[in-house]
Amino acid sequence: MSLTKEQIQSVVEKFGGSEKNTGKTEVQIALLTQRITELTEHLKNHKKDHSSRRGLLKLVGQRRRLLRYLKGKDLEGYRALLSELNLRK
Repeated sequence: MSLTKEQIQSVVEKFGGSEKNTGKTEVQIALLTQRITELTEHLKNHKKDHSSRRGLLKLVGQRRRLLRYLKGKDLEGYRALLSELNLRK
């Protein structure tokens, strides 16, 4: 249910520029998006798993805060990231 090392590493290289740049805002948003997608699929099968649902809501809120930060810092990067991750805004 969690992300594998290979998945994390590929996302970090794609959005961070190098494998060491894990703190970049774009990388954090992309990783959160992958975790949100996996949790959403899990909750489609396990409708009564309320603890996972609460975790999903926390992740969505964290991603929203990071997107708001990125929008204020770098509007073009924000728009590019939204189109890259297929997020609606």
